[in-house]
Amino acid sequence: MAQPDPTVCRDDLDALSRALLAVTEQTATREVMQMIVESARTLVRSDYSALGLPDERGRFAEFYASGVSDEQWREIGPVPRAHGLLSVMMREAAPYRTSDVKTDERFSGWPSAHPDMRGFLGVPIVDGGEILGAVYVANGPDAPEFSADDERLLGILAAHAAIALTRARMFERDRELTLAEERSRIARDLHDAVAQKLFSLRLTVGAAEALALKGDPERAREQFTRVKELAGSALDELRAVVTELRPPAVREDGLVPALRKHVAVISRAHTVAVRFDSDCDGRCELGSAVEDAVFRVAQEALHNALRHADATTVDITLRTPEEAVVLEVADDGKGFVADPAKAGGHHLGITSMRERARQAGGRLRVESDTGAGTTIRLEIPRD
Repeated sequence: MAQPDPTVCRDDLDALSRALLAVTEQTATREVMQMIVESARTLVRSDYSALGLPDERGRFAEFYASGVSDEQWREIGPVPRAHGLLSVMMREAAPYRTSDVKTDERFSGWPSAHPDMRGFLGVPIVDGGEILGAVYVANGPDAPEFSADDERLLGILAAHAAIALTRARMFERDRELTLAEERSRIARDLHDAVAQKLFSLRLTVGAAEALALKGDPERAREQFTRVKELAGSALDELRAVVTELRPPAVREDGLVPALRKHVAVISRAHTVAVRFDSDCDGRCELGSAVEDAVFRVAQEALHNALRHADATTVDITLRTPEEAVVLEVADDGKGFVADPAKAGGHHLGITSMRERARQAGGRLRVESDTGAGTTIRLEIPRD
């Protein structure tokens, strides 16, 4: 029996190694597919190679090729829709090899501009019994028919292609999830910070206009000064959201000074009495995540009291004992039926406060009833 040429075997192994490394280095599905096509053609030294991915009906959702020029593709026209031999591996998890593709009874022809092909080898890409796609090569270098070694090498590539494709799809799903979470975060931050400032800005502009119409230019100028303050603060908040920074006032001044400043600005813009009390007057030595959560929840709860509760007074209390940080925002407004099953599902404000509490490792309680006001209580462990 003739022994295989060790030089050829080493060359095949080297080519296979390079192909597998190239395929597994990619993480985006499109790049993985194109790399598999290029690697298949190089591995068996064929003139052409292609790869198809099926849709839910077993037709080609995507089709990649190598060895065909852009000009030839334009002349060929639309990509195949899983007809003839190309569809076999979409249904059958077994390789197919022939010396002349045109003599097979399932061959259905090709466009006149299509390059001539004879020897054909197709191998399915299978993962856990699911056919993910198929890789094809045509026109080998030395003989009309691809060899069993060619089939073996292409089968190894297809097996690793299944892993690479599954991995790439997982990366893309994770990226989509990350983008969705980021969109949610930006929406929450915009609602928590910028929307509140803009709401106060609109009220202050209205007050300034009313004073101007009443012939009180001095008080109108005061209101317009507040408009500038609120506009500048909103711009800072927007920049913070975009750059993922902490709330500007918290970052620069510390939690309690930032809350006092925020309450002062709100008090000038509204007739509601807002009172703030804390057992910590300076920097409270809390983690940044805790400070951010406390500040944002206080903002949101105060905003809700001003906009929705028709409150006349709002009391904000911050306590920082050794075991936990406790924030309470209580108003004497009209209240609502605090249904725990619904409170987080329909109101973006409460939803965002609960989410911020959860991210900081704490919990949020909402106590309210019709005509009895509302108390928002945030508790976050210090450890």
